[in-house]
Amino acid sequence: MSTPVEKRSLGLIHTVSGLVPVFADLVRTYLPDWQTFNIVDETLLKNTIRAGKLETPTMRRLAGHVWTAEDAGADAVLVTCSSIGPAVDATRPMCPIPLVRVDAGMVEEALDAGRRIGVLATLSTTLVPTVDLVATRASQRGTDVRIESHLCEGAFEALSAGDRDDHNARIREGLSVLAGSVDVIILAQASMANALDDATRASMGLPVLASPELGVRHLAKVFETSLRAPPSNSTFEPGLTVEKA
Repeated sequence: MSTPVEKRSLGLIHTVSGLVPVFADLVRTYLPDWQTFNIVDETLLKNTIRAGKLETPTMRRLAGHVWTAEDAGADAVLVTCSSIGPAVDATRPMCPIPLVRVDAGMVEEALDAGRRIGVLATLSTTLVPTVDLVATRASQRGTDVRIESHLCEGAFEALSAGDRDDHNARIREGLSVLAGSVDVIILAQASMANALDDATRASMGLPVLASPELGVRHLAKVFETSLRAPPSNSTFEPGLTVEKA
């Protein structure tokens, strides 16, 4: 009898507990040969919102969670919060395993879709790093882009208060602000992904991209290219494939 092949392990670091089942389902769909475990620290996001920016102590704590995931046996780590994306970038050069921010795949797809890119967010602490990531990746690809951004005032507060209908309505309003002047719209936060039903998306007349599914699909594509064997000493940058050692 053959010995079962041990599944590789993906550590997921969340700042919103409700995203745990969302990403569990996505990994089962797109990375069936991987198993997952979760680290949830809501204060990473709460402290960033309170300060109005990503602070050094929060970046250090995110790095600590990454090392914890690696010590626990992770072969790769996905951070599912875009607000702390710059902390992922700062930690990556020191990380012995692939470390990925959730919005990497979404940004790559947006750059493939057009040159006029809209970024919609419900938090200013997410809007700024997402716009920065689009600009950085466009520069790295040698692509000229025009970025328009819009903050959905009050939407995050509505969601925090349990009023998803108001949250979703404010996002739809923000989409209407951007739709006439861009080729593609990015929803900057994973929590925005379910704000639109399929009919609403179809009526927009342009792609509206969300990070959860595209982030996991991006991982699957890269790991498939590398024969699902990311080397432990790789540096995983958005848009780049993982080379075998």
